[in-house]
Amino acid sequence: MLTEDGKHLYVSYDEYHNLIEKLAIKIFQSGWEFDNILCLARGGMRPGDILSRVFDKPLAIMSTSSYRSEAGTVQGNLDIAHYITTPKGEIAGRVLLVDDLADSGHTLNAVIRQLKNNYQPITELRSAVIWTKAVSTFLPDYCVDFLPTNPWIHQPFESYDSLRPQQLLSKWSV
Repeated sequence: MLTEDGKHLYVSYDEYHNLIEKLAIKIFQSGWEFDNILCLARGGMRPGDILSRVFDKPLAIMSTSSYRSEAGTVQGNLDIAHYITTPKGEIAGRVLLVDDLADSGHTLNAVIRQLKNNYQPITELRSAVIWTKAVSTFLPDYCVDFLPTNPWIHQPFESYDSLRPQQLLSKWSV
């Protein structure tokens, strides 16, 4: 649900999963065949997992991080892992790169640069996200929602960013 001022987008679990299914349909309808899915952790893990299951393709993971301060709401320096975790040895062939959104575009641009420079076995690379903000310098190959007002997206699991084990213990103690 987008707030009236266009500054916040609140997404329920059901809406989130529906958007991932719509992303899968867009990819399928494009007719593009790919060999692997590479998701960016953390935001791309949930969409990557579901797409991996729907398309029955191996899921590789590359860890990236830039939103760490203020319970994940303030962007800092971008860190990109030097290695990709994959069940198939080395990532190669046609790869679908998956993240949750193209926000500023900084992360996706940097990751693609790194993949092109350091992973020559990748023969073709396409990208898929749920949301693309108007301010993004990166335009993905596949996207479900374009967000012209650049809202902050409140994803259904973001409450875990500030939840700590002691709070869970209090919640579940009798």
